[in-house]
Amino acid sequence: MDLDHPIFSESVRRIRQWLGPNDLDPVQQEVLERLVHSSGDLAIAADLRFSAEACARGLQALAAGSVILTDTAMAAAAVTPMSRRTFANPVRSILEWAPAVAPPGGTRTAEGMAAALAACPGAVVLIGSAPTALERLLDQPGGASQPALVIGMPVGFVGVAESKRRLAASDLPQIRLEGSKGGAGLVGAACNALLRRAWLDRF
Repeated sequence: MDLDHPIFSESVRRIRQWLGPNDLDPVQQEVLERLVHSSGDLAIAADLRFSAEACARGLQALAAGSVILTDTAMAAAAVTPMSRRTFANPVRSILEWAPAVAPPGGTRTAEGMAAALAACPGAVVLIGSAPTALERLLDQPGGASQPALVIGMPVGFVGVAESKRRLAASDLPQIRLEGSKGGAGLVGAACNALLRRAWLDRF
C-alpha cells in the first residue's frame, strides 16, 4: 500500500532541503518533516523535543496495535485515516470517559484521563488541546496503566507552558513542542509519522 501522495512526497523533499542538516535521527526527522508539512512552519524545528527512546517506544506500541488515546475528537479524526491504512489501532478519545458536564474549575478531558488510562494501558496518548488533561496524566501514579508514549503538544497560553515543563521533567517517553505551539493537527501529524514508519518497517 502506498501511504504517500506525490504532492506530500514533493513537499517533504522541499521541507528537507529548507531545513538543512540537523542532529535528529531518521525517525525524529520524519516526525519533524510531517509537523512542518502540517503547520507550514519551518520554525517549529526549534521547539521540537524527544526524550530518549521515545520514537522507538512509539513505533513498538503502534506496531503491536496499542490504543491511540486522544484528548479531543479533532485529534482522533486527524489520526484515524492513517491508523486504518496501517495497523488499525483503535483510536479513542478521553471524552468517552469524561462526565457530560465539566466540574467547576475543571475540564471534561481532565476528569476522563484517569479512567481512560486505566482502560487503555500502554496507550499512545495524544494531547494537543488540553493542558489540564496533560496535568492529570502527570498526576497519575506509575505502573501498568502508564502510556507507552505521550505526544504532548497542547496549544495556547493558559497552563500550557506549565504542563509542558512538568512533562519535560517526567520520566515518561515523550515527544513535545515547547512554548505555546501545538494543536490537534500537530499531535495527529506526529503520530501519523510514527504509524507510517512502523508500517514501512514491519518486514
